[in-house]
Amino acid sequence: MERDVRLLPKAHLHLHFTGSMRPTTLLELADKYGVRLPEALTGGEPPRLRATDERGWFRFQRLYDAARACLREPDDIRRLVREAAEEDVADGSGWLEIQVDPTSYAPLLGGLIPAIEIILDAVDSASRDTGLGIRTVIAANRMKHPLDARTLARLAVRYADRGVIGFGLSNDERRGLARDFDRAFAIAREGGLLAAPHGGELSGPSSVRDCLDDLDATRIGHGVRAAEDPRLLRRLAERGVTCEVCPSSNVALGVYEKPSDVPLRTLFDAGVPMALGADDPLLFGSRLADQYTLVRRHHGFTDEELAELARQSVRGSVAPADVRDKLLDGIDAWLAGPVGEQERTDRSTLVRG
Repeated sequence: MERDVRLLPKAHLHLHFTGSMRPTTLLELADKYGVRLPEALTGGEPPRLRATDERGWFRFQRLYDAARACLREPDDIRRLVREAAEEDVADGSGWLEIQVDPTSYAPLLGGLIPAIEIILDAVDSASRDTGLGIRTVIAANRMKHPLDARTLARLAVRYADRGVIGFGLSNDERRGLARDFDRAFAIAREGGLLAAPHGGELSGPSSVRDCLDDLDATRIGHGVRAAEDPRLLRRLAERGVTCEVCPSSNVALGVYEKPSDVPLRTLFDAGVPMALGADDPLLFGSRLADQYTLVRRHHGFTDEELAELARQSVRGSVAPADVRDKLLDGIDAWLAGPVGEQERTDRSTLVRG
């Protein structure tokens, strides 16, 4: 009998802000503000995407921008984060590190600093309301000037005492060399923040190496293309660099043709730590527990191996030691036998802020 992966305690380390939105919430906010959404976002099914060429990536970004345009008031931000937290708790997450580029929201929220403070207040509120531990990764955009990234890095460090724990680099990794952003990441690291840039998704193993060599990454967003280079796999394993792997996203964006093509087993067997993530559920149609189901169904992972993936997600997080210990104990309990509904309810209140 298979254990319910929704009851498996885990950490969620790769979830984008707007992309975490419920489709129903997007439709309600679009109606509220009179925003005309692209048909791909209103059909009740995930949009059909393929971002392996520039045209496809541009279409993906247009859909993302259309959804983001519906977040206009602090209440919208609070609703988004609270609902994302509720979805994570339902999927067994005991810790969430949500990623956001606040410059994208600043024009509608009164400026960059007000946007950051609204977002961090929303995170605090959602954590209190749901019992889920939540922290924030502030991410720069590869498509913008590296000086903008330095500004964001300084602000990220400034808000480290308000729950900012990391600094990322998102958008099309085929644009903008990693080394162009080295100073921004140095600022973040010197301020005590985790370095977690995207790499090894749309580009090959070289982009993962660049994240390690130029940005001194301690985690890699995606990183799956490292599977194409055995020496790089050994390096990731030896350094204990966690790859935030998002299998449903990889297939939806055309990085791999089908779920069984995602090289999860290659990374796992090489000893590369992984943290499964949902990336952008709004656009890809699946959330955190679905990633564990995919790994079980298409890669033959046993419950023991799924438990190890959950442990790796916890170890790759910046959750406090007591939170990690509780989650790891919960993983052991899940593996020891089927988890009942009462235990699930109790576990949802394990972590506070």
